[in-house]
This record gives sequence, C-alpha cells and structure tokens, in this order.
Amino acid sequence: MGNESLAYGRLADNPLKTREDMAAALQELLVPLQPFYSKGKARLELGATGASYPAAVAGMEGFSRVLWGLVPLLAGGGTSELWDNVLEGITSGTDPRHVEYWGEVADYDQRLVEMAAFGYALALIPDKIWDPLEADARSNLYAWLNQINAHPCHDCNWLFFNVLVNIGFRKAGLPYDAAQLEKNLDRLDAFYLGDGWYSDGVEGHSDYYVPFAFHYYGLLYSRLMLEEDHDRSLKFQQRAGEFAASFLAWFSSDGSALPYGRSLTYRFSQSAFWGAMAFAEADGLPLGVLKGLVLRNLRWWFSQPILDAGGILTIGYAYPNLVMAENYNSPGSPYWAFKTFLPLALPSDHPFWMAEELPLPKMDALNVQKPAHLVLVRDEGSRHVAAFNSGHHGTNEHTHTSAKYEKFVYSTWFGFSVPRSEWGLSQGAFDSMLALSEGGDNLYRVKRRNTDTMIQDNVLHAVWKPWSDVEVSTWLVAGLPWHIRVHRIETKRSLDAAEGGFALGVESLPQQKVGMNEAVAGSLSGVSGVRSLLGYDAAGLVWPNANTNILQPRTVIPTLTASLEPGVHWLVSAVYGDPGDGSSSRNSGHPALTSSLDDLPEIGLNVAIGEEAITIHSSVGQEIVIPRT
Repeated sequence: MGNESLAYGRLADNPLKTREDMAAALQELLVPLQPFYSKGKARLELGATGASYPAAVAGMEGFSRVLWGLVPLLAGGGTSELWDNVLEGITSGTDPRHVEYWGEVADYDQRLVEMAAFGYALALIPDKIWDPLEADARSNLYAWLNQINAHPCHDCNWLFFNVLVNIGFRKAGLPYDAAQLEKNLDRLDAFYLGDGWYSDGVEGHSDYYVPFAFHYYGLLYSRLMLEEDHDRSLKFQQRAGEFAASFLAWFSSDGSALPYGRSLTYRFSQSAFWGAMAFAEADGLPLGVLKGLVLRNLRWWFSQPILDAGGILTIGYAYPNLVMAENYNSPGSPYWAFKTFLPLALPSDHPFWMAEELPLPKMDALNVQKPAHLVLVRDEGSRHVAAFNSGHHGTNEHTHTSAKYEKFVYSTWFGFSVPRSEWGLSQGAFDSMLALSEGGDNLYRVKRRNTDTMIQDNVLHAVWKPWSDVEVSTWLVAGLPWHIRVHRIETKRSLDAAEGGFALGVESLPQQKVGMNEAVAGSLSGVSGVRSLLGYDAAGLVWPNANTNILQPRTVIPTLTASLEPGVHWLVSAVYGDPGDGSSSRNSGHPALTSSLDDLPEIGLNVAIGEEAITIHSSVGQEIVIPRT
C-alpha cells in the first residue's frame, strides 16, 4: 500500500464496499501522520492539549495506537511507508541511552496500556516487527515490554494488556511469564456477568469496553491461542457469540451506534467487535451481517466532521470537542479507533470479504439488557434507537460520570449532553435528567448512583439520593417516540426541579411552542418535546452552552420546572423525541413542527393519575401501578 496513490480524496467519498476500500480508508488516515513523528520516530506528537500523563508519554501513546491499524494491514500483505518509522521508533524508544527512550514504567502506568499493541504485533507479524531489528534493539524491546510483568495493571480490562504482551512473547519464541498470564486470565473471568456481558472491574460499568476491550482481546486470544489453549479460546468465542445477540440492538440501520458511556472519542471502535468476530471465525452471525455492521458504521463515521483540516483525528465524538473528553484523552488517543481495521488481516479471498453485505437482522422493538442496566427501544421507521437506563449502584471518578452513565435515556439520534458546570440549567445541559438544586441557589445535582434498581419489561425503576435528606424514586416507561417518567421526591429541604427532554440540534432559531404545561421545539434535527402530566409549575426551552452535546454543537432542551417545599411530591411527564423522516443525513429536511402539540402522535400510553396510585398501561400490554400512599 505504501506505493499506491490515494484511491479517494476524502473519506466521505469512499464507498467502503471492499477490502481495497477499507485499506484505502486506512491509507488516507495514515498519510497525514508522517510529519508528526519526532526526530527519533519514537513519538507521534499530534497536538498540544494535555492529558493526565506527561506529553512524552502521550507521544508514545500516539506511536503505539497507530499499530492497531498498521499490524493487520501488514498481516494481510499490505505495506505502509510509516513502517520504517515504526521500526526506527522502536529502536529509539526502547534504548535507555536514547533521548526518546520510553522510560521505566510505574505501577498502573499509561505505558502499560500501550504495550498491548506490541504484544499483538509480536504475535501476528513477528517477521515484520521482530526479525528486522538489530540484536540490541530486540533485546531492548523485550526488556522494555517485560516491565509489564513487574508492575500491576488496574483491576479491570487493563489485565488484558499483560495477557497480550505475554502471548506476543510466546508466539515470537521469547521467554514469557506463564504464571502472570494464567493469573490475569483467571481474574478477567471474575468480571463475567453472564449472557455474554462483562463488567469493567468489580461492580464496574458495562459499556463499550465490553465489545472493544473484553471481547476484542478475548477474540484475538482465541484466534492466536486456539491450539495452545483450546478450551479457553472456545469459551471466549462462545461468550462473544452470546454478546453479539445483545450488541446488535445498539446499532441503527443507518450505521450509527448508541452513544453511551466513556471513551467515546475512540469513535469507530464501536464496530471493532464485529471485525474481531470475523477474524476469530467465531459463530454467532452470518459473515455478511458482520461485514455490514463494520462497513455501515465506518460510512457513518466518515460522514461526520471528525478530522481537522490536516486530516488528523480529533478528540471528540461527532465533531471536535474537548468538553466531553476524558482526563486520559491525549491528541493521539483517538487512534484506538484503528482496532476496527482488524479485517484487513484477512486476505481478499477470505469468506468475510467475499460475502455479500447484509442489512441488520430483524430485531424486536424492545430489547431488555439487564447486565447493562438498559432497555433498548428501536423505531425502524425513523432509524432511531434509544436506550433507557435504570442506573448503577456504583460510580467512578471518570469525567462526566453522571452524564455518561446515569441519564434516563441515550439516543442514536439526539445523543446526550455533558455539563460545562452544574451552575444553572444552560451550563448544566441537563437533557434526559431530573436536575435538583436547593431553592434559589442555582447549583444542580443529578443522579450519580442508586440505592436500588429494577427492570421489568419496558419499566425501569431506580431509587437515588442527591442529598442525605432527599430521596427520589424514579420510574421510566420506555417507548418511542413518547416515554413516561414518574418521580416520587421526599425532601426535607426546599428544591428547584428541572426535567429535561432530548437535546435537539439547532443551527438557527427552531420552530417552537411553549405553554404552561408543555414545550416543543423542531428543527432540521427532528422534534423534541416535554409535557407535564402532574406536579410541574412551568415549561420552557433551555439553551445550553455550546459544545455540551456530543452530536450537535448547538442545542435546545425542552424542560419542565417545579419548586418543591419540604415534603413528598409526585412529578409525572411525557417526553417526546422523533428524528422526523428518519433520514441518515443530519442536513436533510425534516417535517416542519406542527402548529399544535395536539398534532403530534398520541402518547400511546394510557396514564391514569389517582390520589392513591398512578396507573400506566404500557405499549407491551403491561399495567404498571405505582402506589402514591
């Protein structure tokens, strides 16, 4: 590939139908990186923004992450002009006498993460990465990587990094730590929840780290170690097959996937799992379905403005955005998305590439995923997928945890928003949340952890305490385009409450309708609305700070508000969200907002509010009775 000319001038023009198309897409992403290698080629220095680790480590991270695309490319017979940089960079970076030495690592060091790509390369292409090195460079590379056997990794998906380094050593015929390897594989097994799901550590979240970490590395292991560790390899494949049945529901037919959880700046790594299924030749889905999932997701991503003017991947989600980034996102971090190029390791005559691309299999409109605390609802007509969330007992210290894990609903079309601050509704950007502040102080709290959760069919329940003397019981009745929210709030302090609907993308003043009990906005991005059924004082539109939403830089959030005195209060709302005509292009026209809320579709959920109980007849025929006594 190194001597080939660019097949496409822009990623968005690439049809992404064939192996050659995928290789061309990788080439277009690789070519702009050449000027950013350091003098000794051991660092890829793509920007000046900071992370929780030093700039030198960030440069090493960038160097390493590009390997996730280069290694399968070379394994499949391709070439790249950057490979000479890689070999020189390894020689410089692992030489303790060189100014660009990657350094002695510490416990829980970011460089332990980045070692995994080298283990992967040693296992898959030892003739390309090991054999060309001089004897001293080989010795230095082994010694530098072997530090991972003397330093602990975090007790989560990180344990797989040690696994990959040691199987790389083993496959390359080098000494490896068999005891460490077995210990970490056993510990990773402790995080398995069943039905194909893992948690990212004890009581951790179940998010994209399940497919693009646990299963991805497990599938690599199963392909590379099938003969040496047959039973465990088959177990990894079986679990991945079980997980695939659930993970399908996270994808829309337009190629987009559910924005949920942390590390979303890794973008098209969302579909890396599907390519790993094909690479490992795991059972579960037809190859044509796997192929469609990977290629549609890449097409969707390459239609978004995720590159800067020089063709470098930016930090952000659907556009460059540091506001939503994690503390561990350096300029090179987004290149973990290259994991999705794993199918390039398969030759062009492999059945994966020969298969006809197939659409998503037909799925039920409702998909309950209790290990992930989610109920997914899909509307095929609008290509809209929404995940309703009961919430979690535990939390973590990652950036914007409440926004990324505790919203009431996450949407492929409306995304979700992160706060610029908790001061005021505009800075808080509280879409799909109930935000509470002490009366008049304008400093809001939202759900961060739960004392109790439950899911039954399309009804989700959570109990949470934003203050020690305030308890909120929340019931969600999942559905599209309408869903119902019920809150029982018992408080010993005066509170201001704000209930946010979906955040609607706007580029100009949207059409809008605001009344005492309802607020609706419509734009080219669809329609979003909220309606009070009980307990709210007013409705209005909140204009959040720019860049708070992960899909649209500018949004509006229809919001209900109430002032609550100490005591017990009930708040009930109906929330509406519809992409309009369901077009996959966010720049296409959508139906204009109707002149009256009465012209919107009926709620479709019969809600009876009595003095003793609230009764909801759901769309799946379930009767939900919530006692008010």
